[in-house]
Amino acid sequence: MTQKPRDTDIPAVEYLDSRSAQGPAGSLEELHKRLLLAPPYRWVSQAIIRSGLSARGILIATPYLWLLLFFLAPFLIVLKISFSEYAIAQPPYTALFAWVDDVFIQIRLNLENYQLLFEDDLYWRAYLNSVKIAGISTFLTLLVGYPLAYGMTRAPRHWRLALLMLVILPFWTSFLIRVYAWIGILKKEGLLNLLLLNLGVIDQPLVIMNTDTAVYIGIIYSYLPFMVLPLYASLEKMDDSLLEAAADLGCRPIKAFWQITFPISIYGVIAGCFLVFIPALGEFVIPDLLGGSGTLMIGKTLWAEFFSNRDWPLSSAVAVVLLLILVVPIVAFQKMQEKDKTA
Repeated sequence: MTQKPRDTDIPAVEYLDSRSAQGPAGSLEELHKRLLLAPPYRWVSQAIIRSGLSARGILIATPYLWLLLFFLAPFLIVLKISFSEYAIAQPPYTALFAWVDDVFIQIRLNLENYQLLFEDDLYWRAYLNSVKIAGISTFLTLLVGYPLAYGMTRAPRHWRLALLMLVILPFWTSFLIRVYAWIGILKKEGLLNLLLLNLGVIDQPLVIMNTDTAVYIGIIYSYLPFMVLPLYASLEKMDDSLLEAAADLGCRPIKAFWQITFPISIYGVIAGCFLVFIPALGEFVIPDLLGGSGTLMIGKTLWAEFFSNRDWPLSSAVAVVLLLILVVPIVAFQKMQEKDKTA
Protein backbone atom coordinates (compact mmCIF):
# COMPACT_ATOMS: atom_id res chain seq x y z
CA MET A 1 0.00 0.00 0.00
CA THR A 2 1.39 3.38 -1.05
CA GLN A 3 1.94 5.82 1.80
CA LYS A 4 0.71 9.33 1.18
CA PRO A 5 3.78 11.54 0.76
CA ARG A 6 4.38 14.84 2.47
CA ASP A 7 3.92 18.14 0.65
CA THR A 8 7.59 18.44 -0.31
CA ASP A 9 8.41 14.80 -1.19
CA ILE A 10 7.57 14.50 -4.88
CA PRO A 11 5.83 16.58 -7.53
CA ALA A 12 2.07 16.30 -7.85
CA VAL A 13 2.23 14.57 -11.27
CA GLU A 14 4.51 11.79 -9.95
CA TYR A 15 2.28 11.48 -6.93
CA LEU A 16 -0.73 10.99 -9.19
CA ASP A 17 1.12 8.27 -11.09
CA SER A 18 1.90 6.48 -7.85
CA ARG A 19 -1.77 6.66 -6.81
CA SER A 20 -3.26 5.70 -10.18
CA ALA A 21 -3.16 2.02 -9.31
CA GLN A 22 -5.54 2.62 -6.41
CA GLY A 23 -8.31 3.77 -8.75
CA PRO A 24 -9.41 7.10 -10.22
CA ALA A 25 -11.76 7.94 -7.37
CA GLY A 26 -9.10 9.14 -4.96
CA SER A 27 -6.30 10.15 -7.34
CA LEU A 28 -7.91 13.27 -8.82
CA GLU A 29 -9.08 14.50 -5.43
CA GLU A 30 -5.65 14.01 -3.90
CA LEU A 31 -3.97 15.68 -6.87
CA HIS A 32 -6.31 18.62 -6.44
CA LYS A 33 -5.42 18.92 -2.76
CA ARG A 34 -1.69 18.63 -3.49
CA LEU A 35 -1.82 21.34 -6.16
CA LEU A 36 -3.70 23.60 -3.77
CA LEU A 37 -1.00 23.07 -1.16
CA ALA A 38 1.72 24.39 -3.49
CA PRO A 39 3.51 27.39 -1.93
CA PRO A 40 2.02 30.16 -4.15
CA TYR A 41 -1.55 29.18 -3.33
CA ARG A 42 -1.22 27.62 0.12
CA TRP A 43 -2.73 30.48 2.12
CA VAL A 44 -5.71 30.66 -0.27
CA SER A 45 -6.19 26.92 -0.56
CA GLN A 46 -6.13 26.33 3.18
CA ALA A 47 -8.94 28.86 3.64
CA ILE A 48 -10.90 27.16 0.84
CA ILE A 49 -10.41 23.68 2.32
CA ARG A 50 -11.50 24.89 5.76
CA SER A 51 -14.67 26.34 4.21
CA GLY A 52 -15.64 22.87 2.99
CA LEU A 53 -15.72 23.66 -0.74
CA SER A 54 -14.92 20.78 -3.07
CA ALA A 55 -12.88 20.92 -6.25
CA ARG A 56 -16.07 20.89 -8.29
CA GLY A 57 -17.47 23.78 -6.26
CA ILE A 58 -14.35 25.85 -6.85
CA LEU A 59 -14.45 25.21 -10.60
CA ILE A 60 -18.11 26.16 -10.79
CA ALA A 61 -17.64 29.26 -8.64
CA THR A 62 -14.79 30.64 -10.80
CA PRO A 63 -16.88 31.65 -13.88
CA TYR A 64 -19.65 32.97 -11.62
CA LEU A 65 -17.12 35.15 -9.83
CA TRP A 66 -15.88 36.38 -13.22
CA LEU A 67 -19.46 37.28 -14.23
CA LEU A 68 -19.99 39.02 -10.91
CA LEU A 69 -16.92 41.23 -11.32
CA PHE A 70 -17.04 42.02 -15.05
CA PHE A 71 -20.74 41.84 -15.90
CA LEU A 72 -23.02 42.23 -12.91
CA ALA A 73 -21.06 45.04 -11.25
CA PRO A 74 -20.87 47.26 -14.40
CA PHE A 75 -24.52 46.48 -15.16
CA LEU A 76 -25.61 47.62 -11.69
CA ILE A 77 -23.66 50.87 -12.18
CA VAL A 78 -25.38 51.50 -15.52
CA LEU A 79 -28.75 50.57 -14.00
CA LYS A 80 -28.20 53.08 -11.19
CA ILE A 81 -27.34 55.84 -13.66
CA SER A 82 -30.46 55.03 -15.74
CA PHE A 83 -32.67 55.99 -12.78
CA SER A 84 -30.88 59.31 -12.27
CA GLU A 85 -31.69 62.70 -13.73
CA TYR A 86 -29.66 64.63 -16.24
CA ALA A 87 -27.63 67.46 -14.73
CA ILE A 88 -25.08 69.96 -15.97
CA ALA A 89 -22.33 68.72 -13.71
CA GLN A 90 -19.45 66.29 -13.59
CA PRO A 91 -20.56 63.51 -13.90
CA PRO A 92 -23.66 64.73 -15.78
CA TYR A 93 -26.34 63.13 -13.58
CA THR A 94 -27.78 63.55 -10.12
CA ALA A 95 -27.11 61.24 -7.21
CA LEU A 96 -29.52 58.38 -6.72
CA PHE A 97 -29.07 58.29 -2.93
CA ALA A 98 -29.08 61.35 -0.67
CA TRP A 99 -28.87 61.80 3.08
CA VAL A 100 -31.77 63.57 4.83
CA ASP A 101 -30.79 65.23 8.10
CA ASP A 102 -27.79 62.87 8.22
CA VAL A 103 -30.14 60.16 9.46
CA PHE A 104 -32.27 58.82 6.61
CA ILE A 105 -31.31 57.85 3.08
CA GLN A 106 -33.56 59.23 0.36
CA ILE A 107 -33.80 57.27 -2.91
CA ARG A 108 -34.70 59.31 -5.98
CA LEU A 109 -35.87 57.04 -8.81
CA ASN A 110 -36.42 58.80 -12.11
CA LEU A 111 -38.55 56.72 -14.51
CA GLU A 112 -38.80 59.41 -17.19
CA ASN A 113 -35.83 57.95 -19.07
CA TYR A 114 -37.59 54.63 -19.62
CA GLN A 115 -40.86 56.39 -20.33
CA LEU A 116 -39.20 58.46 -23.04
CA LEU A 117 -37.91 55.31 -24.77
CA PHE A 118 -41.49 54.19 -25.43
CA GLU A 119 -42.98 57.63 -26.12
CA ASP A 120 -40.36 58.87 -28.60
CA ASP A 121 -40.58 56.90 -31.85
CA LEU A 122 -36.86 57.45 -32.49
CA TYR A 123 -35.88 54.88 -29.89
CA TRP A 124 -38.37 52.11 -30.51
CA ARG A 125 -37.83 52.46 -34.27
CA ALA A 126 -34.09 52.13 -33.61
CA TYR A 127 -34.71 48.97 -31.59
CA LEU A 128 -36.96 47.44 -34.24
CA ASN A 129 -34.63 48.36 -37.09
CA SER A 130 -31.67 46.93 -35.17
CA VAL A 131 -33.52 43.65 -34.58
CA LYS A 132 -34.46 43.52 -38.28
CA ILE A 133 -30.93 44.20 -39.54
CA ALA A 134 -29.36 41.82 -37.02
CA GLY A 135 -31.90 39.07 -37.83
CA ILE A 136 -31.50 39.34 -41.60
CA SER A 137 -27.72 39.53 -41.28
CA THR A 138 -27.69 36.42 -39.06
CA PHE A 139 -29.82 34.50 -41.56
CA LEU A 140 -27.62 35.54 -44.49
CA THR A 141 -24.48 34.70 -42.52
CA LEU A 142 -25.93 31.23 -41.86
CA LEU A 143 -26.63 30.76 -45.57
CA VAL A 144 -23.02 31.64 -46.38
CA GLY A 145 -21.37 29.95 -43.40
CA TYR A 146 -23.13 26.57 -43.43
CA PRO A 147 -21.92 25.47 -46.90
CA LEU A 148 -18.48 26.80 -46.03
CA ALA A 149 -18.32 24.80 -42.78
CA TYR A 150 -19.78 21.72 -44.47
CA GLY A 151 -17.20 21.91 -47.24
CA MET A 152 -14.41 22.21 -44.67
CA THR A 153 -15.54 19.03 -42.92
CA ARG A 154 -15.68 17.18 -46.27
CA ALA A 155 -12.20 18.32 -47.30
CA PRO A 156 -9.23 15.96 -46.82
CA ARG A 157 -8.08 15.89 -43.21
CA HIS A 158 -4.66 17.35 -43.98
CA TRP A 159 -6.34 20.42 -45.53
CA ARG A 160 -8.71 21.19 -42.66
CA LEU A 161 -6.22 23.03 -40.46
CA ALA A 162 -5.24 25.29 -43.37
CA LEU A 163 -8.89 26.02 -44.13
CA LEU A 164 -9.51 26.89 -40.48
CA MET A 165 -6.57 29.26 -40.56
CA LEU A 166 -8.03 30.98 -43.63
CA VAL A 167 -11.30 31.51 -41.75
CA ILE A 168 -9.52 32.94 -38.69
CA LEU A 169 -6.98 34.96 -40.73
CA PRO A 170 -9.10 38.17 -40.98
CA PHE A 171 -8.96 38.49 -37.18
CA TRP A 172 -5.25 39.22 -37.49
CA THR A 173 -6.16 42.55 -39.10
CA SER A 174 -7.79 45.43 -37.27
CA PHE A 175 -11.59 45.37 -37.41
CA LEU A 176 -11.70 49.08 -38.22
CA ILE A 177 -9.25 48.71 -41.11
CA ARG A 178 -11.32 45.88 -42.60
CA VAL A 179 -14.47 48.01 -42.47
CA TYR A 180 -12.65 50.94 -44.07
CA ALA A 181 -11.51 48.58 -46.85
CA TRP A 182 -15.16 47.89 -47.70
CA ILE A 183 -15.66 51.62 -48.23
CA GLY A 184 -13.08 51.48 -51.02
CA ILE A 185 -14.85 48.46 -52.50
CA LEU A 186 -18.51 49.57 -52.28
CA LYS A 187 -18.41 53.31 -53.04
CA LYS A 188 -19.52 54.61 -56.44
CA GLU A 189 -16.00 54.81 -57.84
CA GLY A 190 -14.91 51.78 -55.87
CA LEU A 191 -13.41 48.48 -56.98
CA LEU A 192 -16.75 46.64 -57.28
CA ASN A 193 -18.35 49.18 -59.61
CA LEU A 194 -15.11 49.50 -61.57
CA LEU A 195 -15.02 45.75 -62.14
CA LEU A 196 -18.69 45.48 -63.10
CA LEU A 197 -18.43 48.45 -65.51
CA ASN A 198 -15.35 47.02 -67.24
CA LEU A 199 -17.05 43.64 -67.61
CA GLY A 200 -20.14 45.28 -69.10
CA VAL A 201 -22.46 43.88 -66.45
CA ILE A 202 -23.87 47.32 -65.54
CA ASP A 203 -24.21 50.60 -67.43
CA GLN A 204 -23.94 52.93 -64.45
CA PRO A 205 -22.40 52.61 -61.00
CA LEU A 206 -24.44 50.88 -58.30
CA VAL A 207 -25.39 52.84 -55.19
CA ILE A 208 -24.45 50.51 -52.33
CA MET A 209 -22.73 52.79 -49.83
CA ASN A 210 -24.90 54.49 -47.20
CA THR A 211 -27.62 51.84 -47.54
CA ASP A 212 -28.74 48.84 -45.50
CA THR A 213 -27.20 46.59 -48.16
CA ALA A 214 -23.73 47.85 -47.29
CA VAL A 215 -24.47 47.20 -43.59
CA TYR A 216 -25.52 43.62 -44.39
CA ILE A 217 -22.33 43.04 -46.38
CA GLY A 218 -20.17 44.46 -43.59
CA ILE A 219 -21.84 42.40 -40.86
CA ILE A 220 -21.74 39.16 -42.87
CA TYR A 221 -18.07 39.62 -43.68
CA SER A 222 -17.08 40.66 -40.16
CA TYR A 223 -18.98 37.98 -38.23
CA LEU A 224 -18.73 35.07 -40.66
CA PRO A 225 -16.02 33.27 -38.60
CA PHE A 226 -18.33 33.32 -35.55
CA MET A 227 -20.83 31.32 -37.60
CA VAL A 228 -18.39 28.99 -39.31
CA LEU A 229 -16.42 27.83 -36.26
CA PRO A 230 -19.34 26.42 -34.16
CA LEU A 231 -20.84 24.87 -37.31
CA TYR A 232 -17.53 23.24 -38.13
CA ALA A 233 -17.21 21.92 -34.57
CA SER A 234 -20.67 20.30 -34.86
CA LEU A 235 -20.29 18.91 -38.38
CA GLU A 236 -16.78 17.61 -37.82
CA LYS A 237 -18.04 15.20 -35.14
CA MET A 238 -20.71 13.68 -37.38
CA ASP A 239 -20.38 9.95 -38.13
CA ASP A 240 -20.19 9.44 -41.90
CA SER A 241 -21.62 5.95 -41.53
CA LEU A 242 -25.02 7.52 -40.88
CA LEU A 243 -25.07 9.02 -44.38
CA GLU A 244 -23.82 5.76 -45.86
CA ALA A 245 -26.61 3.85 -44.11
CA ALA A 246 -29.18 6.39 -45.36
CA ALA A 247 -27.88 5.98 -48.93
CA ASP A 248 -28.07 2.18 -48.65
CA LEU A 249 -31.70 2.51 -47.57
CA GLY A 250 -32.50 4.59 -50.67
CA CYS A 251 -32.51 8.04 -49.05
CA ARG A 252 -31.60 10.83 -51.46
CA PRO A 253 -28.75 13.20 -50.51
CA ILE A 254 -31.01 16.21 -49.98
CA LYS A 255 -33.41 14.25 -47.78
CA ALA A 256 -30.47 12.75 -45.86
CA PHE A 257 -29.12 16.25 -45.26
CA TRP A 258 -32.37 17.53 -43.74
CA GLN A 259 -33.03 14.38 -41.70
CA ILE A 260 -29.49 13.56 -40.52
CA THR A 261 -26.89 16.26 -41.10
CA PHE A 262 -28.88 19.35 -40.18
CA PRO A 263 -30.43 17.93 -36.96
CA ILE A 264 -26.97 16.84 -35.80
CA SER A 265 -25.60 20.34 -36.39
CA ILE A 266 -28.59 22.18 -34.90
CA TYR A 267 -26.73 23.20 -31.72
CA GLY A 268 -23.91 24.57 -33.85
CA VAL A 269 -26.48 26.53 -35.86
CA ILE A 270 -28.04 27.98 -32.69
CA ALA A 271 -24.64 28.83 -31.19
CA GLY A 272 -23.49 30.50 -34.41
CA CYS A 273 -26.73 32.50 -34.70
CA PHE A 274 -26.35 33.75 -31.13
CA LEU A 275 -22.70 34.68 -31.71
CA VAL A 276 -23.67 36.74 -34.77
CA PHE A 277 -27.02 38.18 -33.68
CA ILE A 278 -25.93 39.47 -30.26
CA PRO A 279 -23.00 41.68 -31.38
CA ALA A 280 -24.80 42.68 -34.61
CA LEU A 281 -27.76 44.01 -32.63
CA GLY A 282 -25.59 46.57 -30.83
CA GLU A 283 -23.18 47.20 -33.72
CA PHE A 284 -22.02 50.80 -34.13
CA VAL A 285 -18.92 50.90 -36.36
CA ILE A 286 -20.39 49.13 -39.41
CA PRO A 287 -23.67 51.12 -39.56
CA ASP A 288 -21.80 54.37 -38.97
CA LEU A 289 -19.16 53.85 -41.67
CA LEU A 290 -21.10 51.84 -44.27
CA GLY A 291 -24.71 52.76 -43.54
CA GLY A 292 -24.31 56.49 -43.09
CA SER A 293 -26.88 58.77 -41.50
CA GLY A 294 -29.80 56.97 -43.15
CA THR A 295 -29.26 53.75 -41.20
CA LEU A 296 -30.98 53.85 -37.83
CA MET A 297 -29.64 51.38 -35.28
CA ILE A 298 -29.65 51.42 -31.53
CA GLY A 299 -25.84 51.37 -31.32
CA LYS A 300 -25.62 54.69 -33.16
CA THR A 301 -28.44 56.14 -31.04
CA LEU A 302 -26.68 55.05 -27.86
CA TRP A 303 -23.42 56.64 -28.99
CA ALA A 304 -25.16 59.90 -29.91
CA GLU A 305 -26.91 60.15 -26.54
CA PHE A 306 -23.75 59.38 -24.60
CA PHE A 307 -21.13 61.44 -26.45
CA SER A 308 -23.03 64.09 -28.42
CA ASN A 309 -25.90 64.94 -26.05
CA ARG A 310 -24.00 63.82 -22.93
CA ASP A 311 -27.28 62.48 -21.53
CA TRP A 312 -25.83 59.63 -19.49
CA PRO A 313 -29.09 58.63 -17.73
CA LEU A 314 -31.00 58.29 -20.99
CA SER A 315 -28.17 56.44 -22.72
CA SER A 316 -27.92 54.10 -19.72
CA ALA A 317 -31.64 53.37 -20.00
CA VAL A 318 -31.14 52.59 -23.71
CA ALA A 319 -28.32 50.18 -22.80
CA VAL A 320 -30.39 48.45 -20.08
CA VAL A 321 -33.32 47.81 -22.43
CA LEU A 322 -30.93 46.59 -25.11
CA LEU A 323 -29.40 44.16 -22.64
CA LEU A 324 -32.84 42.85 -21.68
CA ILE A 325 -33.64 42.27 -25.35
CA LEU A 326 -30.49 40.13 -25.58
CA VAL A 327 -30.86 38.28 -22.29
CA VAL A 328 -34.50 37.17 -22.68
CA PRO A 329 -33.97 34.90 -25.75
CA ILE A 330 -30.79 33.43 -24.23
CA VAL A 331 -32.60 32.52 -21.01
CA ALA A 332 -35.51 31.10 -23.03
CA PHE A 333 -33.10 28.96 -25.04
CA GLN A 334 -31.45 27.65 -21.87
CA LYS A 335 -34.86 26.75 -20.41
CA MET A 336 -35.71 24.91 -23.62
CA GLN A 337 -32.44 22.97 -23.42
CA GLU A 338 -33.15 21.99 -19.82
CA LYS A 339 -36.61 20.72 -20.78
CA ASP A 340 -35.13 18.67 -23.64
CA LYS A 341 -32.61 17.08 -21.29
CA THR A 342 -35.20 16.22 -18.63
CA ALA A 343 -37.74 14.92 -21.18
